[in-house]
Amino acid sequence: MSDESSHREPLAETPSLAIRPEACSTVVGANPSRQVISQTASCPTCAVGSQENAGAQTPIYAIGMVQTRFPSPAIEKEFSQCIATNATASLTDQATLHTALKENRYLANEVCWLFSVEGVDTYVLVPREPAVLDQFVEAVKPSQRGIDTDVIIGTRGPMASAEMCNGLIVPIVLVDRVYSFDKTDLLGAIKKPKASQMTNEAFASATQELFDRIQQMGDNVGATDEHRALNYLLVRYPQIYVHTAEMFAQDYSFTAVEVTPSRLTGNRKLVNVILSYTNRKTDVIDKYYVRVDVSERYPYLDKKLSPFYERV
Repeated sequence: MSDESSHREPLAETPSLAIRPEACSTVVGANPSRQVISQTASCPTCAVGSQENAGAQTPIYAIGMVQTRFPSPAIEKEFSQCIATNATASLTDQATLHTALKENRYLANEVCWLFSVEGVDTYVLVPREPAVLDQFVEAVKPSQRGIDTDVIIGTRGPMASAEMCNGLIVPIVLVDRVYSFDKTDLLGAIKKPKASQMTNEAFASATQELFDRIQQMGDNVGATDEHRALNYLLVRYPQIYVHTAEMFAQDYSFTAVEVTPSRLTGNRKLVNVILSYTNRKTDVIDKYYVRVDVSERYPYLDKKLSPFYERV
């Protein structure tokens, strides 16, 4: 039998981020429905809004990195003139960029905001409202290369025009929320169980390996139900890291991750994320699963980590 034979159980609590981003904020006096146009070409939010009103939407929940690009030489020259009037000695290029965007709101509205996955430019980002633009700016603050990580949540729209981002043609994402953190901080916030016999170094290595292996799955741009569920678990459900470390301590290898539709899917869209572990001496495979609701833009945990039994 599989998980489908069990009844859905109410959750005692909603999982929190292993490392919490800043609390959700609002802009006093701002209109929540206001959309920010951050490129100077044809209105990107209008295009995405038209697609939303047309019906089918593609929610995005992606892990990568927020970056900037100058859409035209005029914007690049304006940026250069702006920083020339400020004290930038001893600042890195990234620190200079962050400071200029933070202190000059109009520049933040003019640059093209990009999102890359595994080093590949994947989306042009447009903030849905002013507070999200502030999150964009904070996402490009200086950080150690290779550990800075961003999560975007939003809705995919049409392809960007060539004028929007200096010739780059990729899908637009209208962004509702950005989480930014250093990967080491995220994983370091996961607490090793007191009963675990693993060293702190071994536990840290186990969590790092799981994050990297799942994040680097092919073509994970956070646009399918399967990838949205995986990305959600990576940043919002620390128990999968703890369990994987415990399986390593019992001489198991983490051998596979699979996402399948749940048989309990009805009015809600549910998927099972199945983690497989193989005993290094006996080749016996143990499977565990987490059920995630991906019906809407914000996934959430529907069933906590449990043993998984194949239906026969």
